[in-house]
Amino acid sequence: MNGSSPVSVTVVIPVLNDAGPLAQCLVHLARQSRCADEVLVVDNGSMDGSAQLARQAGARVVTELVRGIPAAAATGYDAARGSLIVRCDADTRAPVDWLQRVTAAFEADPGLDAVSGPGLFYHPPGLRGRVLSAVYMSGYRWAAGSAVAGTPLWGSNLALRAQAWASVRDRVHRDRVDVHDDLDLSFQLHLAGRRVQYLPQLRVGAAGRMFDSSAQVRRQFSLAGQTLRLNWAELSPGQRWVQRARRSRGSRA
Repeated sequence: MNGSSPVSVTVVIPVLNDAGPLAQCLVHLARQSRCADEVLVVDNGSMDGSAQLARQAGARVVTELVRGIPAAAATGYDAARGSLIVRCDADTRAPVDWLQRVTAAFEADPGLDAVSGPGLFYHPPGLRGRVLSAVYMSGYRWAAGSAVAGTPLWGSNLALRAQAWASVRDRVHRDRVDVHDDLDLSFQLHLAGRRVQYLPQLRVGAAGRMFDSSAQVRRQFSLAGQTLRLNWAELSPGQRWVQRARRSRGSRA
């Protein structure tokens, strides 16, 4: 692909009993100044009519019977027809220029493999949501970035080229329910030498459901810990930073 070649966009949304937030997500996607070429909803076993709602809104629906976001997201990426795969969650509320900004970044830089951006939590509302957004986003970028030795992807707001996904699709832990799929994907993309960029202007709205209870927070940390253990078993943090430094020197040579 060269810089002048337009990209085709598939938006992938994994869902499990998310009919309420999904309806709002699809409304926001329908209002995009740059429309998606395909909206692909991956039904992970919903019993609340999520799949029917998605079809009525014009989305293509595929089914993944293996429970868990890692399996559902990977199935969506495999099924995507676009040259650019954009991922969000059912509770993502994208501003009207979201896809336009995403595609512009890839069309301007043919060497770019993946991007991610921040989120602003609309739940909890008000000041608490804004504070939690700032703390979580900065903490995730610092902690996950240190672990990955590069820029981490955030599942509610990411995009990657289809060929970048093809290079790691057999390496991600897609059949495990105890990992963060976005962090796992980040590890594998950086291990494969793919270039990932953080775009602060690529902001979306998101529900901070992880803060609904202390049990949810503990679960998020548990998933993070398991994701780190699995990927550090392949290559330690120190080795990842050495690898990054060597690649950086090679690109400047």
